[in-house]
Amino acid sequence: MKKMYFVLLVSLTIIFSGCSSQVEPSTEETQLTAKEIKAITKEAYIYTYPMMESYKMMYLLKVWKESPVYETPFNELTHNAVLLGPEYTTIVRPNNDTFYSNVMFDLRAEPMVLSVPAITDNRYYSWQLIDLFTHNIGYVGTRTTGFEAGKYLIAGPNWSGKKPEGITKLIQTSSNILLALARTQVYSTDDVENAKRIMGGYKVETLSQYLDAPTPEAAPELDFPRYDLEKIRSVEFITYLNFLLGQLKQNPSEEALLNRFTKIGIGANVHFDISSLAPETKKVMQEAINEAMVEIEAETKNLGTLKDGWMQTAGAFGSPKVMKGKFLTRAAAAYFGLYGNDLEEAFYPDTTLDQHSNALDGSKHNYTLHFSKDRLPPVKAFWSLSMYKLPEQLFIENVINRYVISSATQGLKYNEDGSLDIYIQKDKPSAEKLSNWLPAYDGEFSLQARLYWPEPESLDPLYVLPKVKISK
Repeated sequence: MKKMYFVLLVSLTIIFSGCSSQVEPSTEETQLTAKEIKAITKEAYIYTYPMMESYKMMYLLKVWKESPVYETPFNELTHNAVLLGPEYTTIVRPNNDTFYSNVMFDLRAEPMVLSVPAITDNRYYSWQLIDLFTHNIGYVGTRTTGFEAGKYLIAGPNWSGKKPEGITKLIQTSSNILLALARTQVYSTDDVENAKRIMGGYKVETLSQYLDAPTPEAAPELDFPRYDLEKIRSVEFITYLNFLLGQLKQNPSEEALLNRFTKIGIGANVHFDISSLAPETKKVMQEAINEAMVEIEAETKNLGTLKDGWMQTAGAFGSPKVMKGKFLTRAAAAYFGLYGNDLEEAFYPDTTLDQHSNALDGSKHNYTLHFSKDRLPPVKAFWSLSMYKLPEQLFIENVINRYVISSATQGLKYNEDGSLDIYIQKDKPSAEKLSNWLPAYDGEFSLQARLYWPEPESLDPLYVLPKVKISK
């Protein structure tokens, strides 16, 4: 699924029309004030960008019931138990390894309890907990909590109770609205019902339901601003930001930053009146927003390094502590791909190049990806390799309906010395190679590797996949 608030200060004449002071500012003062406005707006927009991307998903999936992709209201669990194929075009680079589940928590009235079943077949799963800034505030799943059944109390910033009996762990967040996104491994089409049974064991309930206690008073209904990309890309982004800041507990380390933002009307739950801005001010602020978007897009190229043709992305997603102060990185990561995992949970190298640094092209060549025995992808869960046609970045139809090949692929054959060859080509290979065939697009394509729960020693330095070589 590829996915606020401040007090206007009247002390600066340039901010408002119709509010001139007794003394006209000098040209130098006006210029300096305009520079300050532009700098603050640009900084605020970069800070805000991930929240805007997250808000889009929240609004379309959970708020706007007429949305073509609307799922369920807040605090209700939803599942997508479908192995995605070429017919799926909603987001780029879809995943064919796992089923998805999600719930968008509204934690204002009371905490929620997330229950997971015991896993008895070594199946990988994870619940990724994501705040409004797109920080990963925690995980429930194979890597972090193991295969045992558990009950996890998810609490907002204003809850001050104690962990009830029977609760495995308390996870508290500074965000009143929190996305819980689950991935459940599916071994093959024959494994679908088994994966669904695991998903059927996931449960979400309020704390009062868990305790069989009286339900607390409901939180006031939120007045969600209608999502509008044109407004998001304009000075009116402040309206959305002020709304979202009202759903958060301020990070003390960002106090000075947010105080500076108040100079352009940013503040939690503060009404922002764009009509009160002077035309010159709106022009300056729009220029800042446009420049911020250029910087954000350019920064995506700095999220990783290229080694042996594979782009190694690291440090783009993480906890509030890990991402502290990395506002441009956080924004670029949201632009590149929303809701990415911590590197410790999953590592996603990708390539579009062969061993000669030429574009991978199924209409021109057959390719082989050779793993020596001691250089197989180092994972505790599983690894996979997906094929996407370019420029669409979508799966392709093929005669065996295979869009991904992985360590869990049935019948995968290793060589006598323990090494492994993956055959990447558009035409069906000979019978002895068929089990290891990843059908290629008849044109330029991209390969996306996914390493779930990578071995710690493979993260520093990052594991590098072999070069994709033209077959002789």
